[in-house]
Amino acid sequence: MEEFNIEEELKKLPAKPGVYIMHDARDRIIYVGKAVILRNRVRSYFRESTKKSPKIKEMVKRIDYFEYIVTDSELEALVLECNLIKEHRPKYNTMLKDDKTYPYIKVTVAEEYPRLVFSRRIKKDGSRYFGPYTSAGAVKDTIELISKIYRLRTCRKNLPAEKPDRCCLNHHIGRCMGPCTNLCTKEQYAEGVAGALQFLGGNYDTVIKYVTDRMMEASEKMEYEEAGVYKELLGSVKAVAQKQKISYSDGEDKDVIAMYGMDDDAVVQVFFVRNGRMIGREHFFMTDAGCGDMGEGEILQTFIKQFYMGAAFIPRQILCQHDFSEREVIEEWLSSKRGAKTVITVPQKGMKEKLVELAAENARMVLTKDKEKIRRREGRTIGAAKEIAALLGLKGIARMEAFDISNTSGFESVGSMVVFENGSPRRSDYRRFRIKTVQGPNDYASMEEVLSRRFEHGLAERSREDVGDISDFNSFTRFPDLIMMDGGKGQVHVCEKVLSDLGLSIPVCGMVKDDRHRTRELYFEDRYVPIDTASEGFKLITRIQDEAHRFAIEYHRSLRSKAQVRSVLDDIKGIGPARRKALLKQFGSAEGVAAATAEELEKTPGLDKASAQAVYRFFKGEG
Repeated sequence: MEEFNIEEELKKLPAKPGVYIMHDARDRIIYVGKAVILRNRVRSYFRESTKKSPKIKEMVKRIDYFEYIVTDSELEALVLECNLIKEHRPKYNTMLKDDKTYPYIKVTVAEEYPRLVFSRRIKKDGSRYFGPYTSAGAVKDTIELISKIYRLRTCRKNLPAEKPDRCCLNHHIGRCMGPCTNLCTKEQYAEGVAGALQFLGGNYDTVIKYVTDRMMEASEKMEYEEAGVYKELLGSVKAVAQKQKISYSDGEDKDVIAMYGMDDDAVVQVFFVRNGRMIGREHFFMTDAGCGDMGEGEILQTFIKQFYMGAAFIPRQILCQHDFSEREVIEEWLSSKRGAKTVITVPQKGMKEKLVELAAENARMVLTKDKEKIRRREGRTIGAAKEIAALLGLKGIARMEAFDISNTSGFESVGSMVVFENGSPRRSDYRRFRIKTVQGPNDYASMEEVLSRRFEHGLAERSREDVGDISDFNSFTRFPDLIMMDGGKGQVHVCEKVLSDLGLSIPVCGMVKDDRHRTRELYFEDRYVPIDTASEGFKLITRIQDEAHRFAIEYHRSLRSKAQVRSVLDDIKGIGPARRKALLKQFGSAEGVAAATAEELEKTPGLDKASAQAVYRFFKGEG
C-alpha cells in the first residue's frame, strides 16, 4: 500500500460517530475503539499534551496506520466496536479472558407436550428459559431430577401422534407418563409441566411437600422400595434448594457486577439472580487491565460490553459497583438486544448496595488468592532465573536455551534445543535436529553441528528486510540471554567456538553432573561455580537439564527402530548380514557390541582379527 501519512490523514477525519482501527507495521490490528466524534478521539492519541497511560503510549509507538468506519449513531458504533474486538482480539484492548456461553434449561412450552432441554442459547421460539447456571453438570442433574419427579418426556417425537407408539424404557421405569402411547391425558401432563416450572422458578416447598406425601403414602402401604425412591428424591430436592441461599422479595432477574483490581490484573465477579434467587456466581479475569491507569468504572464498562455481546440472557436490571461514561448508550444497546428495557444502576444504600459489596469482596478474595499463587509460581520461575543471573554475575536472564545430544553408539544421533523464558518452558520454541555431518558417537562434533545450524539459521532470519521487531518472533530469530550446555568444560568450549566463528557474544554455562548423573555445579567463564541445592535457581537448572535430555531422548526413540539399530553395524566395512547376526547374538545388542573390547570382539564366531578391529575402531570413532 502507499505510504500512510498520519498527519495528513488526521486532517481528513470526520466529525461523526464511528469506530477507529489501529494497525501496526505488519498490518495487524492492535487496537479498536469507539468514538462519539472520530476527529476528536483519534487526534487525541497523537497529541503530546494528551495524558496517556503507559499501555496507550506503547500502543501509539506501534501505530503504522489507522482506518475508521463512520456510523449513524453512537449505538451503532458501540455494536461495531464489540464485534471487531471479539473477532480480532487486539493486543492493546483490555480483554475478557473467558467468553464462554452458559447453560440454561429450556422448557418447550410451545409444544403440546413440553420437554426439558439443555441449551446454551436463548431463542425467540416461545420456550421458557431458566438460568444461566454456572455448571453444565448442574443443568443435567436438575433435568434428571425433574424427570424423576414429574415424569416428563425426553424424546424428540412430534406429539400428539396419529397412532399411539410403543412404550419406551423411560415409561417402564417410571420416568415418563407415556404421552406417545396415550397413557396419560393432556391435563395430567400439563399438571406435571406446571410443577416443573414451579420448581425451576425456585418454589421448592410445593415439591418437597409433594415428594414427602408420596413417601409417607408408600411407607404406610408398606411399599418400602417405592418409599426409598421418594426418600432419595427428597434428598436431591433439598440439596438443590440448599444451594440457593440468597433470596430477595422483589422476585426480579438481575446481574450484580463488581470488581477488584491490583496492578495490571483485575477480577470481575458476577452474581446471577433469577426470580429473586441467586442461582450462581462466576468470576472473570481481565487481561492488561492497567488498574493504575484505567478507572474501575472503565474496566467494568469494558467487561459489560464484552460479556453481554454473546450473552444468551440479559436481565431487566444490572447492579454495578461503579458508574461509567458510556452507561446510557450501553443501556440502550442492551435494551435493544433484550427487546425490553434494561437498566444499569449503581446502588448507594440498602440490600442492593450490600449485594454489590459482597460481589466486590468475592472478587478481592479471588484475585488475592490468585496473586498468591502467581507469587509462588514466580518464585519458581522468574525468581529462580534471577538467582541464576546473580550467581553468574549477569544483569538479567529473560530467555535461556539448553542443548543436548542423544544417540545409540553413534547411530541416529539427534540434538535437542529447549527454551525457557522467565523461568518457564516455551515449548513452541523447542527444536529438534537430526545430525547430518557426523558419523559415529562424537558428541562434541554433533553439538557443534547443532549449534551452528541453530545460530546460522537465526542470523539468516535476522538479515531479512521484513523482520520488523524481533520481539514479535518466537523461533530462531530471537537469541538467548544465556546458553545452558548439558555438560562441562568441553561442551562449553564447543559452544564458545561456534559463537566466536559467527561473531556472536552470548554467555555460555555448563551444567556439570556428578557420578550419579545429578547436577552438582556450573561451569562458567573457565571456572566452576557451586550451587545451593536447596535454592529455586538450582531446581530450575535441574528442570532445564532434564527437559533438554527428555526432548532429545524422545526424538531419538521416535527415529529408532529394530532395523535402524541393526543398520549401524551395516555401516562398518567388512561386516555383512552373517557377521552382524553373529555380533548381535554374541553381545545382545548394538550397545553391547559398542562396549566390547577388541579381544572380546575377536572371540566372536565368524569374525577374523581384521573384522574385529574394524568394528572396534568404528565405535571408538577411529574408522
